[in-house]
Amino acid sequence: MDPVRRPRGRPRKPVLLEPAGLGPRLGLHERAAQRLRGLIVEGTLPAGGALVETELSAALGISRTPVREALKLLAVEGLVELRPNRSPRVAELRPDAVTELFEAIAAIERGAAELAALRLSAAELERLAWLQSEMEAHHAAGDRAAYFALNQQIHGLIVACARNAPLREAHEALHARAEIARRRALDSRARWDESVAEHRAILAALEARDAPAAGRLLADHVGHTGTALLAGLARSGGEPDTRPDAA
Repeated sequence: MDPVRRPRGRPRKPVLLEPAGLGPRLGLHERAAQRLRGLIVEGTLPAGGALVETELSAALGISRTPVREALKLLAVEGLVELRPNRSPRVAELRPDAVTELFEAIAAIERGAAELAALRLSAAELERLAWLQSEMEAHHAAGDRAAYFALNQQIHGLIVACARNAPLREAHEALHARAEIARRRALDSRARWDESVAEHRAILAALEARDAPAAGRLLADHVGHTGTALLAGLARSGGEPDTRPDAA
C-alpha cells in the first residue's frame, strides 16, 4: 500500500513513529520533513505527484499543521513546489534546474576533493578504498540500491575530509536534490559503468595526494552525471531513459 494514501479498513501504524533513526531533538514538523524527504528521494513520492495534507497527516499519524510546516521546509530545499489554492506537489527535474544544480555540486566537490587530498588521514584513505571495493562488487552484481548507498557515502566522506565547515554546509544544503538526480542518472547502464571507472580514478588521485587532479576528476565526474541526466530528460520529454544501454 502506498504509505501516503489514506488507509482503508484497519488503521496502519503511522510511518513517522516507526523507529528509523529520527533524532529525539527534532520538532514534529522536522521529523515529518525528514520522513517525507526520504520518500521523495527514494521515489515513493514521485516527481509531479500531488501532496495532499489530509492524506499525508493520516499516513504519518500527525495533524495537518506540522505536515504543512514540513512541506514549507521541503519547498525551501527545492524538493516541493507550493502552488496557490492547490495542493503542493513533488518538484520535477527541469533541465535548467538540473544544469544549475550540477554546476553547484561540481564546484563544491571540486574544492572538497582538492582539500581532502591534502588533509585526509591514512585511515580515511583506507576507508575510501574499502568503500570503492564494496561499491565495485555491487556494480558487478547489478545491485543498484547497494551501489548507490556506497556511492553517496564516498561523496560525503570526501567532503567531510576537506575539514571545511562552510563547504560541508553548502554541500548538505544540496544533498537531497543531488541524491535524487544521481539516482536517476544511474538508471543508464552505460553511465553506471563510466561512474565506476571515474570513482576509481578519483581514489587514485586522492591516494597520490594530487589535489589538482582529484578536484578536476571529481568535478568532471559530477559534470558527466549531469550530462547523462539531461540527455535522458531530452530523450523522454521529462523522464530519464531507463533502458540498460541508454546514454
